[in-house]
Amino acid sequence: GPERPTGGPVKELGIMQHTVSAVLRVLTLVSFLLAVQLFEFADKYRGKYDSSIAEVKSYYASVSGYHDELLWAALWLHRATGRAGYLDYVVDNAHEFGGTGWAITEFSWDVKYAGVQILATRLLLRGEHEERHRATLEGYRAKAEHYVCACMGRNAAAEDNVERSPGGMLYVRQWNNMQYVTSAAYLLSVYSGYLTEAGAGKGAAVTCAGGEASADAGEVFAHARAQVDYVLGSNPRGISYLVGYGAKFPARVHHRAASIVPYKDRKEFIGCAQGFDDWFGRKSANPNVVVGAIVGGPDRHDRFRDDRVNYMQTEACTYNTAPMVGMFAMLNRLARQEGPSPAARRPESSRSTAAAE
Repeated sequence: GPERPTGGPVKELGIMQHTVSAVLRVLTLVSFLLAVQLFEFADKYRGKYDSSIAEVKSYYASVSGYHDELLWAALWLHRATGRAGYLDYVVDNAHEFGGTGWAITEFSWDVKYAGVQILATRLLLRGEHEERHRATLEGYRAKAEHYVCACMGRNAAAEDNVERSPGGMLYVRQWNNMQYVTSAAYLLSVYSGYLTEAGAGKGAAVTCAGGEASADAGEVFAHARAQVDYVLGSNPRGISYLVGYGAKFPARVHHRAASIVPYKDRKEFIGCAQGFDDWFGRKSANPNVVVGAIVGGPDRHDRFRDDRVNYMQTEACTYNTAPMVGMFAMLNRLARQEGPSPAARRPESSRSTAAAE
């Protein structure tokens, strides 16, 4: 008789999908259990990691200690599990661990307090807490707003605000300043989302300068967007600090694999010594482009020297790029929405010199 389609392939596909789904569920469970065990271990055996690995103190010293990481971990575990014990931990240790004490103007791989404070504020704005938690969460919110206001230059005291370059870039310190720029853009965009979700009826605005100034969600996001624009080329030099993006970007990234010729092009042994002696000091552009990397970026005067030896400005770090992934996801979502978004307003005061010209 005539050939008829069978259900065999469909059944095979169904079995395969079920298997993949089961594997993912197992991996998720394993990851969760591991996270819980790691938190319990860290809380039981408290201490700074560079006390055990002395070699890193010269370049990756833990300045903030470990209290911010414990609060950070507990908040994320609370969000993942909904278990009240983790929120109790964050509230009960808020003062001792500095969560409601430190008024921070940066967020980085080391200093997590601003992230802790913003994540705790989310619980307050959403009402996901018991009444006995409210006062402490309000304390977290006050410090979260200090950080947001600092990035917008709205705190009453000048020293409580983040410095800006003439081109509008947030400037914290010389070595790899771009990590503070991208993380600030991400945290401000996240906070603006929390404010939008909360709505005007729940005091959804940032209060700055001791209550004398405020900013709504749209304005907060506009400041985040301005930093993204700077990274991507709206700056006095007209250079994109995202490698591989735009017409002009760093060509001599401080990155070993990028600066050494590929094996397929020159089939010879290149070890650590050869990589440094033969390739590190070359003046030519890297033979490989590290697409997606964000370098350390310019100084407080928007000056940038594209030189492999200039590691403070040309080193590519994962913690520079990671926050921008979240920003790009949000910007992509906004771009897909119909009509212009009020959150996309750009503050006139934040326009870079390049854009003004």
